Amino acid sequence: MLFLAVLALVLAGLYAVMTALNLAAYRPPPPQGDGRPHLSVLIPARDEAANIGPLLDSVLASCGVDLDIVVLDDGSSDGTGRIVRDWAARDPRVRLIEGAPLPRGWVGKQHACWQLSLAARSPLLVFIDADVRVHPDGLYRLASFVQARGLGLASGFPRQIAITLGERIAIPQMLVVLLGYLPILASRRHPTDPRFAAACGQLLAVTRSAYDASGGHAGIRGTIHDGIQLARAVRAAGFATDLCDLTGLAVCRMYSTWTDLWAGFSKNAREGMATARALPVWTLLLGGGHILPLLLLPFASGAAFWLALLAAALVWTAAGAVAVRARMSWLSVLLHPVGVALTLLIQWNALIKGPSRRPAVWRGRSYDL
Repeated sequence: MLFLAVLALVLAGLYAVMTALNLAAYRPPPPQGDGRPHLSVLIPARDEAANIGPLLDSVLASCGVDLDIVVLDDGSSDGTGRIVRDWAARDPRVRLIEGAPLPRGWVGKQHACWQLSLAARSPLLVFIDADVRVHPDGLYRLASFVQARGLGLASGFPRQIAITLGERIAIPQMLVVLLGYLPILASRRHPTDPRFAAACGQLLAVTRSAYDASGGHAGIRGTIHDGIQLARAVRAAGFATDLCDLTGLAVCRMYSTWTDLWAGFSKNAREGMATARALPVWTLLLGGGHILPLLLLPFASGAAFWLALLAAALVWTAAGAVAVRARMSWLSVLLHPVGVALTLLIQWNALIKGPSRRPAVWRGRSYDL
């Protein structure tokens, strides 16, 4: 019991220390920059009638930038294209292109983004998902971050809107992994090392030169996780990438139903933790540091009890600090161990079902990856 308590404390301490260091490094982009950036804002849209109007509203309200907005209607059946045509008729900054049929070997979003890149007219490409909303100075500050640091690609997590219980439990775990286990300072010391690559596909900016040199989305055509994969490709091409905190500059609601949440995280698991080599390590780190302390408390006594209690306190304190920064619900903090357990369940489910070759299904398309 004492050994398990020591193990739990070590793993919880690792998470808490890494989170503290990363919170200090993961900062919003500066409010000031040079000049007036010209951006191509590229929006892949498949059945996004409920989202595309509010997104265009927010992008067109941007300050300090010149905009070239291109929306790709990727075979929508809900009138997405019609809505964008109405916008384009009112504002010349908005263009609509019709997506080509999905070729064999391509994932839908990668193909859509590749077509958007071919239509872009600006030296800085900003890919943004239809469920994101940007604040008026968000795009300007992201572009300034790229320019000030001489980056090929920059990204960050918008504030994640979580309304249902499932969202409040699961969504915060993205930042648990990012801020608890990615060494951001080491990433900046080695800005072109693909091993430290990280990005959020919801909102990212990439220079045209870095995009073309990396192969862009054509180079990652058969992958699901566009943010991480594109960042790795950009770094492999010799360009630096970095992260900034976009909590106060953009918002996103990823999933509104439990079915979409499970399917979305399961889809991404196939290129994340859910490998035979990685998942046992992640189970040790997450299970041992975040769940084990609570399992020990009812049974431990003496030194083991106090060590387990300290481990639990470290984990909840770190999770609370992340919640404050990311403006998450305190219910998410209270249920943090449940969220970690759910994350591991999704990953193990994806790994175990992998040999059956069941395809990932997303937006009405199946991908046998």
